[in-house]
Amino acid sequence: MGDRFQVIVDLEAGEAEAARLKERAVAWLVGEGIVVADGAGYAAGPGWQRAVDDDWDREPAGGLAVHVGRGAFHSGADAPAHARCPACAAHRELDADGWAWASEAIETWSEAGTATLTCPTCTRTASLPDWEWDNAPFAFGHLALKFWDWPDLSEAFRARMAAVLEGHRTAYLWGKI
Repeated sequence: MGDRFQVIVDLEAGEAEAARLKERAVAWLVGEGIVVADGAGYAAGPGWQRAVDDDWDREPAGGLAVHVGRGAFHSGADAPAHARCPACAAHRELDADGWAWASEAIETWSEAGTATLTCPTCTRTASLPDWEWDNAPFAFGHLALKFWDWPDLSEAFRARMAAVLEGHRTAYLWGKI
């Protein structure tokens, strides 16, 4: 069966501000009653429905885990087929050559917390978190909120969460392990 997850990744928070933004996000979630502190993590709170699509009537089976620190997040076992350049929107196929191109940047991100990719079409260089990945997306950031076995998070909630994160761009990923 597996565990289903949904992740909101702050694409703009740096290492220095991730802990502060975590506290801000958690305080807002607790204040809204969406989660409650539960030992090392957070359980669904009495207001959990404020975070999900309206058509759900079952409570979340899992909780919220908050990741602070450099992270590469993905939607599960499937790999994306293309990367999309943030400057020109060209797609780079992730065949063997494409994966060699992307893997080096992903490894650099994992080691240093910053990395870039150069688009083979427009030759512009962009930060790794700015690239988009099809089918099974990736996201790179220093702050992520991972909801385990929750009903689908609503677009309105995800927009409010981005506002709480000081208007930072966020990525939304989902998957099952």
